[in-house]
Amino acid sequence: MDLDLLVIGSGPGGQKAAIQAAKLGKRVGIVERRRLGGNSIHTGTIPSKTLKEAVLDELARRPLDSPDPLRPERHERAALEALMDRTARVVGAEAAVVREQLRRNRVGLLSGEGSFVDEHTVLVRGEDDERSYSAERIVIAVGTCPARPPDVDFDDRTIIDSDGLLHLEQTVPRTMIVVGGGIIGIEYASMFGALGTKVTVVDQRARVLPFLDAEIGEAMQYILRRNNVTFRLSEKVASVVRHDNHAVAELESGKSVTSDTVLYATGRQGDTASLGLKEVGLKTDKRGRVAIDDCFRTEVAHIYAVGDVAGPPGLAATAMEQGRVAALHAFDQPVQTLPSLIPTGIYAIPEVSMVGRTEEDLTESAVPYVVGVARWGELARGLMSGDEDGMLKLLVSTEDRKLLGVHVLGTGATDLVHIGQAVMGGGSTTDFLLSAVFNYPTFAESYKVAALDAVNRLTSGQ
Repeated sequence: MDLDLLVIGSGPGGQKAAIQAAKLGKRVGIVERRRLGGNSIHTGTIPSKTLKEAVLDELARRPLDSPDPLRPERHERAALEALMDRTARVVGAEAAVVREQLRRNRVGLLSGEGSFVDEHTVLVRGEDDERSYSAERIVIAVGTCPARPPDVDFDDRTIIDSDGLLHLEQTVPRTMIVVGGGIIGIEYASMFGALGTKVTVVDQRARVLPFLDAEIGEAMQYILRRNNVTFRLSEKVASVVRHDNHAVAELESGKSVTSDTVLYATGRQGDTASLGLKEVGLKTDKRGRVAIDDCFRTEVAHIYAVGDVAGPPGLAATAMEQGRVAALHAFDQPVQTLPSLIPTGIYAIPEVSMVGRTEEDLTESAVPYVVGVARWGELARGLMSGDEDGMLKLLVSTEDRKLLGVHVLGTGATDLVHIGQAVMGGGSTTDFLLSAVFNYPTFAESYKVAALDAVNRLTSGQ
């Protein structure tokens, strides 16, 4: 065999699988057909989160006496160009970091499109040549691409997906329709709404982000409504017709919505069409994803799949851990994980993050609990930052005072959630949060405030 491990795809899951195997002293190669770092760096996680930070900076620079300094149009164009330029710089820097990590760990980079020849052989087709590589073990980490309904006329200008949004050459749209109220749709809806775009989110479900704790989800929708976002829920788009400089979305209910731009964010499709999976007897579901077991093995014992192509939750953070764990399993190394403590982060404006269980889940399971809440408007740090809408919500067991769930809405949510995750993972109770000293003023002290609230409810029997 040429290699001990061959990884197809250089996104978060592929990177970590390759590096972990290399650290075990294995001969490793990684195949990438487009750009090093995969979708996560170039069209997904990194650019979207950078865009959010750039939007926040743009808002911070607005004159206090001007509710919308992005007008007139020349300012709109300059603002959009600045946002996209900053995103491009961060993307380039992060790709360079990945390249250096692979070089430092002696992981071979094989440029080209990989496809299976047989169970141990992958053909890599480059721009000028092609070569087959054999490997004892193989990891599929090709990621996903935006799902595009076949009856929608995408032009990457008026009707776009999340990849196309990052290449807008127009001004900041005055109006936008976002089809899909999942994480991607809500993140972009919040960013453009904050910039002054009138955004309409259309989703078939009764509420967006239904996996969130209901109170947090409702608060999120309320804040977004204040920031130029309208929701049309329990609605389905029947058709979208593109005109010269706008598009019209017809809903099945008979309503129609006109907009400068339509963003489709209705999920993603496994990028497996060109892998030649039938050559090794592997099948995919209707979303192009590969089935795996708890060790990330496919139906072929020495072939693994990690990241979005292996199914939910579809987060860069989980893909990284899956890649590392898959490599350890592949070479029969000991593995320790915390599968019940995987955090979810939504990089919208405002941010939302959670780990553990929701109130609805606990109620359905008849698990007794109390709620402890800290609101940013009651924290010195919240008042200083101007974010008075944020909140931390702790779900605490009435039996042993352990944390059952942590939910954060507002500035720093995706960082703050990890304090709760660490407390839960370490087996501590709210007593730790009560006795810990937090820097003041910080958002982190919200944990002490929320813990005090929860203990007061416990002692008062509320």
